[in-house]
Amino acid sequence: MSITLQALLAFMPIALSAILLIGLHWPAKKAMPVVYTVTAAIAFFAWEMSFNRIIASSLQGLMITISVLWIIFGAIMLLNTLQHSGAILRIRAGFTNISPDRRVQAIIIAWLFGCFIEGASGFGTPAAIAAPLLVAIGFPAISAVMIGMMIQSTPVSFGAVGTPIIIGVSSGLDKSNLTEQLIANGSSWEQFLQLITSEVAIGHAIVGTLMPLFMVVMLTRFFGQNKSWKEGLEIAPFALFAGLAFTIPYALTGVFLGAEFPSLIGALVGMAIVVPLAKRGFLMPKKAWDFAPKEQWPAHWLGKISFTQDKSQDKDQGNTSGNSQAQKSMSLTRAWLPYLLVAIILVLSRVSTEFKALLKSISFGFSNILGEVGISASVQPLYLPGGILFFVCLVTLFLHQMKFKQVVDAAKQSTTTLVGAGFVLVFTIPMVRILINSGVNGADLAAMPVAMASFVAQTFGDLYPLFAPSVGALGAFIAGSNTVSNMMLSQFQFEVANALSVSGALLVALQAIGAAAGNMIAIHNVVAASATVGLLGQEGRTLRKTILPTIYYVLAVGVLGLIAINVFNISDPLI
Repeated sequence: MSITLQALLAFMPIALSAILLIGLHWPAKKAMPVVYTVTAAIAFFAWEMSFNRIIASSLQGLMITISVLWIIFGAIMLLNTLQHSGAILRIRAGFTNISPDRRVQAIIIAWLFGCFIEGASGFGTPAAIAAPLLVAIGFPAISAVMIGMMIQSTPVSFGAVGTPIIIGVSSGLDKSNLTEQLIANGSSWEQFLQLITSEVAIGHAIVGTLMPLFMVVMLTRFFGQNKSWKEGLEIAPFALFAGLAFTIPYALTGVFLGAEFPSLIGALVGMAIVVPLAKRGFLMPKKAWDFAPKEQWPAHWLGKISFTQDKSQDKDQGNTSGNSQAQKSMSLTRAWLPYLLVAIILVLSRVSTEFKALLKSISFGFSNILGEVGISASVQPLYLPGGILFFVCLVTLFLHQMKFKQVVDAAKQSTTTLVGAGFVLVFTIPMVRILINSGVNGADLAAMPVAMASFVAQTFGDLYPLFAPSVGALGAFIAGSNTVSNMMLSQFQFEVANALSVSGALLVALQAIGAAAGNMIAIHNVVAASATVGLLGQEGRTLRKTILPTIYYVLAVGVLGLIAINVFNISDPLI
C-alpha cells in the first residue's frame, strides 16, 4: 500500500468528523459513533489489526474516558454548587463597579475573571458565565458572546486544571513506547510532559499577551458608534498591562509547577494586581468609552433574555437557589474561598511528595488489557483534579452554610451535563486509542498517525511547523474540544517531528496551543455561549468575527515555532 493511500485512509476518520459535524451539521453524539465504527473498520480491514487489539484499545479508551468525565464532573459540580450558594452572583457583583469604561470592564470581567473560570472549570464555562454578566451590565448580547469566545484561547491549554495537557496530550501520545525511550536516555515521562507544558506556557504567554488589546479593539471597531479601531488602541497601555499581569505568572507557573495551575494562578495574580490599580485609574485614558444608546442598537445585537442589575434581581435569583439570605450577607472573600481552596490543594497535591503519594495510593486499572502488551490504563480518583474539586464542593456546603438539598441539586445538574459529554467521549477516546495502537498489525504497516505524518513531512517539509498550530485548531473546531484535539493529533504531530528530525515536544506544544486557539471557533462553544444570552441563530455572525483572532493566534504561534527550530535550534534533550 502506497504512503499516499495509507495517509488517505488514516486521515479518513478526521475528515469524516469534519463532514458530519460541519458539512451535514450532525450533533457530535450522532457523528462520533459513526466515526468510531469507520475507524475500527479501517484498522481491521486495511491495517489488519486484530479484533482483540481493537477491543483492548477501546477498553483502554473507556478507562481514560472515566478519568476525563471525573474531572468534568468535579469542575461543573463546583460551578453549580457556587451558583446555588449565591457565590457566583456575589463574585459577579464585585466586578461591576470598578470602572465605567466598557473596555476596562471587558478586560477585567472577560480576560481576568474568564481566564480564572477557564482554569478552574474549562469546557466552555467561561463564555457561559462572562457573556450574561457583560449583558447584565450593559453590553449588547452579540458583543458579549464575541468577547466570551475570545477568552477561549490563552487559558484553554490549562483549562479545567490542566485537562487538555494532563489527559489530552498524555492520552494522545504513545506513552508506552515513549517512556521506554526516555528511560533509556536517563529521563522520564514526567520530565517530557513537563517540557511540553513549559513550551506551551511560554508560547501562549508570548502570543496571548496581546489578546486583551485584541478584545477591546474588536469591541470598538464592531460595536462602537464610530466603528473605530483607534478607540480600542487608546487603552493599549492598560490592555497590555492586564495581558502581562496574567501571562507572566501564567508562564512561570507552567514552567515551575506544571499543567494544573497556570490559568488559575495567572488569573488570581492578575486580578490581585489589575483590579485595585484599575479602581485608582492606573493607565486609564482620560475619556471613558461606551456604546451608543440602546435604542440605536441593531436588532441582531439583542438577545431574547433580559438581564437586570438591581438588587431585586439578585434577591430573586438567590431565592431560586433557596439561599437568598446567605447570598445577601456573603462577603466577597467567602464567595472566592472555594476557588482559592482548589488552587491551594492542587498545588499541595503536586509539590508535596507525601500528599501526592497519599492521593495516588487509591488507584484502579488494568495492565496489558486482554493480553495486548502495552495497552494499559488506570484511574486515580483522589489525585485527579476531579477528586479535589468534589472535596471542595463538600467543604463549600459548610463554608457557605448551604442546605444539603442544594448540593444534591448541583450534583443532579452536573450529572445531566455529564451524560451528554460522556456519550460523545465514550466513542471519541476509544477511536483515538485505536489510531494510536494500530502500529501492531498484520499488514506490517506503521501506525495510522505515523502514516499521516510521513505523508505530511514529504509534502510540506521544513515549513510544516508553521502549519502545526492550524492543524491543532482544525481538530478543536471539528471536535469542539482542546482535549480531544490533543488526543487525536498529538501522536501525529510527534511523528511529523520525527520525520523532519525536529523537536517532537515542540510540535506537540504547537499542537496544544493551536487547539486552544481553535476553541474560539468551536461551534458548540459558540452555541452554548449564545444560548446563555438568548442569541441562538446568530452563531454565524460571531464566527465571522472570532475567526480573526484565531488566524492571528495560529499564525503567530507557527512563526514562533519556525524561529525556535531554525534560529534557536530547539531540540528534545530528553530523548
